Amino acid sequence: MTQFESSIKQIPHPQQKVYDMLSDLGNIERVKDKIPEGKLDDLTFDRDSISMSVPPVGTVAMRIVEREEPKCIKFESVSSPMPFNFWIQILPTGDTSSKMRLTIKADIPIFLKGMVTKPLQEGIEKIADALAMIPYEG
Repeated sequence: MTQFESSIKQIPHPQQKVYDMLSDLGNIERVKDKIPEGKLDDLTFDRDSISMSVPPVGTVAMRIVEREEPKCIKFESVSSPMPFNFWIQILPTGDTSSKMRLTIKADIPIFLKGMVTKPLQEGIEKIADALAMIPYEG
């Protein structure tokens, strides 16, 4: 398994608010209009799972396998070209702010490692940036 981590992102919202939003995938409805056109297609989700078509990768689906309120949400791939685990860690930095780090552990075949390492690292960073900008209030 190869591990990728995002940088730590500061979020100007309390840990519990961030956890409440991210631990229920149904909340994607509130922010899906902010996803750039052509980045994700066929996006479907419910409280515990999400599926999307990611050009040129194909369909990627994952589900929440563990919720550790209010600090961690763990996902596992259901459908993906490569099996992976993904988790979001949220820690408080004060009463009204928190910080977040994303981690992916992927089972990457050795012959693909060189091709996918950079895109995966860039991808996890972009996801972390997007999650840090979500309006968690309201």
